[in-house]
Amino acid sequence: MSIFANIFTWWNGSTFGTWVGLRGKDVVGEDALGNVYYQGGRDTAGNPRRWVIYKGSNDSSRVPPEWFSWLHHQIDDIPSRALPPVRQWEQPALANLTGTAAAYRPAGALEKGGERIGATGDYEAWTPGA
Repeated sequence: MSIFANIFTWWNGSTFGTWVGLRGKDVVGEDALGNVYYQGGRDTAGNPRRWVIYKGSNDSSRVPPEWFSWLHHQIDDIPSRALPPVRQWEQPALANLTGTAAAYRPAGALEKGGERIGATGDYEAWTPGA
């Protein structure tokens, strides 16, 4: 990303102002997607302030569930120490796929041809005055 875009566009990643604001904050960890997590200072309730700097576009659905819990003070320690190990049957979390080619489209959706299957006989149409 160019320096000009980094100064003025927040949707392509963190801005120059964000990096200045994170000076002196502690890097707590990084997730499998490359997002970096910071902690430092206190909010008005006395809780530690926590941030995520996304790798790539700013999309909150790209924060894994374990780090979401840490960001929202549901767990106190970083996920690798506070949570049990990942079980073999667990699948990695997916980002929100809405608006992409991989989004769920049910039968009858325009993107799938717009054709719905016929009624199965258990539906009777309503007619006024009948």
